[in-house]
Amino acid sequence: MSKSLQAVDQMVPGANLAAYIQAVSSIPVLSVEREQELAEDLYYNDNLEAARELVMSHLRFVVHIARSYSGYGLAEADLIQEGNVGLMKAVRRFNPEKGVRLVSFAVHWIKAEMHEFILRNWRIVKVATTKAQRKLFFNLRSAKKSLAWLSAEEAQAVADDLGVDVAEVQRMEGRLSSRDVAFDAPARESDDDDAWQAPQYYLEDHSADPALEVESSDWQRSSEQKLHLALGELDERSRDILARRWLAEEKATLHDLAATYGVSAERIRQLEQNAMKKLRVSMAA
Repeated sequence: MSKSLQAVDQMVPGANLAAYIQAVSSIPVLSVEREQELAEDLYYNDNLEAARELVMSHLRFVVHIARSYSGYGLAEADLIQEGNVGLMKAVRRFNPEKGVRLVSFAVHWIKAEMHEFILRNWRIVKVATTKAQRKLFFNLRSAKKSLAWLSAEEAQAVADDLGVDVAEVQRMEGRLSSRDVAFDAPARESDDDDAWQAPQYYLEDHSADPALEVESSDWQRSSEQKLHLALGELDERSRDILARRWLAEEKATLHDLAATYGVSAERIRQLEQNAMKKLRVSMAA
């Protein structure tokens, strides 16, 4: 094992990023012949030592790609580690018979892992979930480096270029321009004049009011009790008609009940109406 490979084995990007980058930069780039030899050894013989050498010799490319995402406010060391995961996935899936260099194949996997990491950590609330939104997120952010808010024509041009609706472009632009805000005011600002701006002071969830929840629960329980008592005052046939017409999962038709009781469908309708009137009177009392 070369000294440069040993040096990388003893560190991770987060421990000492500068030393890590220096170490991976000192690992020689594989020749076409050596890369093919190692790739075939891994592909046909499952030689993990060959996989390790392929990964190590391409760590410098992960660093290069990670630097292109430095504008997202995330630690470069974290991006590199995520990219390294993508590199390892690419090495495992690399087919030497396809006639392409590993770096050309791996760039997709490296970027995919970095993209997923950025979308998970760029905001507390996810800004992109669908494939179209993810594509729009990265492309629109690059386009806005030299733009303020997009005009209607610029938004339409971006939408046409990416094959999405212009409304999606405008929504994503709003997400990119927003920022995360803590629900409650930081402790150091609790007595400041600006503390009132914290969402805890102006966002109110009425559904979570304990008094309303108790009132709703009591009303529900009272209504169920009244209904139970009112049904008990009906004759058996009326109870059965209401139960099968209104309470069963598969509700019976007037004709189904007419066949059961040997009367006309109109008679069943009259019985149902009379029973409903009795229920309303009983529950209102």
